[in-house]
Amino acid sequence: MKAGIHTFFALFFILIGYIPSPGYCSPTDTVKPRNIILFIGDGMGVAHIYAAYTKNKGFLHMMKCPYTGFIKTHSASHYITDSGAGSTAFSCGKKANNYTLGIDKDSITCKTILEYAEENGLSTGLISTSAITHATPAAFIAHHESRLQYESIAADFLNTDVDVLIGGGGQHFANRADGADLIAQLQNKGYEVILYPSSYDIDSSEKVVVFTAPLHNPRFSDGRGNMLPEATEKAISILNRNETGFFLMIEGSQIDWGGHNNDIEYVVEELIDMDNAVGKALDFAEKEGNTLVIITADHETGGLVVKDGNMTTGTIDIEFTSVNHTGVMVPVFAFGPGAAEFSGVYENTAVFDKMMNLLNLTNSCVSLTQSE
Repeated sequence: MKAGIHTFFALFFILIGYIPSPGYCSPTDTVKPRNIILFIGDGMGVAHIYAAYTKNKGFLHMMKCPYTGFIKTHSASHYITDSGAGSTAFSCGKKANNYTLGIDKDSITCKTILEYAEENGLSTGLISTSAITHATPAAFIAHHESRLQYESIAADFLNTDVDVLIGGGGQHFANRADGADLIAQLQNKGYEVILYPSSYDIDSSEKVVVFTAPLHNPRFSDGRGNMLPEATEKAISILNRNETGFFLMIEGSQIDWGGHNNDIEYVVEELIDMDNAVGKALDFAEKEGNTLVIITADHETGGLVVKDGNMTTGTIDIEFTSVNHTGVMVPVFAFGPGAAEFSGVYENTAVFDKMMNLLNLTNSCVSLTQSE
C-alpha cells in the first residue's frame, strides 16, 4: 500500500511539472548569477521605504524588483538585534549575540561569504556611508567579541584580499593608539590607497582602498553628496573585470541614524541616496544579465508609522514610536538570476545560505530555517 501511494505521488508531481526538493534549497534548474550585489539599508523598515517613496512622489528604483520577501531579524541573544549580530547573520549565516562580529553565539569564528568568495576566485568589495570599521561592513571581514574594537577591526582588513573598500574610518588605519601605520601596510600589500577624495572618478588598477572621511561621512545634505551612487558605479566597474565574478556589499548606514534621531528628513534623504545607488546597480544588472541585486535591512529603527501622505505633493504625516531598534520583520527586494529564491518569509541567516548556494560556494543544500 505504501509503495502504491509513493508511486501515485511521484506520477502526480511529474504530471504537474513539480519535483519537491529537500528543505528550502534552490531548484537545480535555477539560473545562477555570476555576481551578487547586496545592499543593506541599516535600520530600513517598510514604513521608511514608503515614506521615502511618498516624499519622492511615487518613485524608488528598488520597487522595480520583481521579487520580495521578509526576514526575521532577532539575534541569538536578544529579541531585538543590533547591527553587529544582524550583519553577521548575512555574512556568516549564523545567529550571533548582539554587539559581536563574525562569530557565532558560542564565540566560534565563522567564515564570511566575502572570505568564501575570495577563496573561490571572486573579486570582493565593501562600501559604506559610515566608517568601514563600523558594525555592518566590519561583520563581513572581522571576527570580534565587540563591535567597538575599531582599531583591531581595522587590522583585520589586512588579513583578507578584499579588492575594493570605500568608506570612512581613515583614522583607524593611521594615527592609531598602537602607532601602527596600516595605510603603509595596505600599500605594501599592493593596494592603491586614496585619502579623502573630492570625487570618485577613480582610475584604479585592481585593488583600491578609498577613505572618504577620517571617521564617518557627513549626512547626504551636509556635504556627502553623491558619494554612494558614484562609489557603487566605480566599484562595479573595477570588480567586473574578474570573469569569475564578484561579491559586493553596499551599506546605507545613516538611515539608521535618522531613525535614532526621529528625524524623518534625515531618514528619507539617506534612503533615497541609497536607492540612487540601487539604481546604478540595477542598470548594470539589467544590461549584463548575470548579476543578482538584493536590497534588505538588518533591522528597523524608530518604530516609524506613516499616518498619511500625498504622492503628488510629496508630503507625509508620520510618527516615531521609539528612538531604538525594533523587532519587526524587514523587507527583501531582489532582481536578476536567482531573485525568485528571496520570496517568502525566512530567518535573516537564510540570506547567507541563498547567496552561497547561488554563487556555488557550497556543495551542500543548506536548510533555510537555521537553528537558533
